[in-house]
Amino acid sequence: MKISKYKYFNLTIHILAWSVVLFFPYTISSASDQFKVGPHPGLYFTLSGAVHCIVFYANALFLFPKLLNRTYWLLYTISAVILIFLSYQVKFYFIESWFPDALQDFVPWHVLFSSVIAFVASVFYSVTVEKIRADKMQKENEAMQLGMELKFLRSQISPHFLFNTLTNLVFLARKKSDRLETWLLMLSNLMRYMLYDAGKKISLKQEIEYLESYVALQKLRFGLDVKIAFVAELSQEETNCSIEPMLLIPFAENAFKHGTGYVDQPYIDINLTVKESVLVFKVMNKFDRETDTTKDEISGIGLSNVRSRLISLYPGRHELVIHADKSLFSIDLSVKL
Repeated sequence: MKISKYKYFNLTIHILAWSVVLFFPYTISSASDQFKVGPHPGLYFTLSGAVHCIVFYANALFLFPKLLNRTYWLLYTISAVILIFLSYQVKFYFIESWFPDALQDFVPWHVLFSSVIAFVASVFYSVTVEKIRADKMQKENEAMQLGMELKFLRSQISPHFLFNTLTNLVFLARKKSDRLETWLLMLSNLMRYMLYDAGKKISLKQEIEYLESYVALQKLRFGLDVKIAFVAELSQEETNCSIEPMLLIPFAENAFKHGTGYVDQPYIDINLTVKESVLVFKVMNKFDRETDTTKDEISGIGLSNVRSRLISLYPGRHELVIHADKSLFSIDLSVKL
């Protein structure tokens, strides 16, 4: 629908522009003077305008896209010269056959120059249209890329995380624990968010609830083996701020991936604050580069994707600092919401 409206608007602009050109003599002159524009009668001016219109669109719709954009420079140049020469011949025929009285004031270069002007205007128009088309395609490609990255991030939830969580839930079911329903709801909400809610911009409250569910299930998974802290400080009004989906979770996932396992006395600290519409998100975990066996290509791609999403979605409105040494890995992210 939007495309049709754009084409209709574009067509209307072209019709109006050429109507002004073709009927220009009849707005500045009178019938007693043959609607002359300079030495030429108004009818000749209109006919010449029609020729210029043909030159304009012959280049814009055929020569430029078919030849120049395919780098057929020589053929394009020859075709352009022929087109301009033919337009000159047609206009000369109009004067010679229909307006012989105007031959005494006929200046060949003036007639040729007007055709050249029409052709040059067509080139500028074609270049502008091509640039708009290229920019639009680039934006569409960027949007598609972001969509693919989001789908990729959705797929990054660890099978080990799900397996261990489900195993723990089975254990709770056997014990007939009262906590089973709560944990199942958390897992259900987490999966629903990833599959359905993450396809659009969401409220900060939803993102935090997803983080809370994720952290809670990780606590169920690791028990007392990993010290886990998650703190979110923000006002009720700030929870309604909108944020791009799954922007924060990859950092938390990365912390659990690399901050557990063979790390001595592992701990993961996640802190989120919002003040004056500026989100500050910090994640810190112990890290042992020598014994870490979970570092793989997928993990690197995940963080790389988040970085590229931040650049595309919050240009000039975010700052991301990643620090890693032998024993500590941390990220500091600030985003202007």
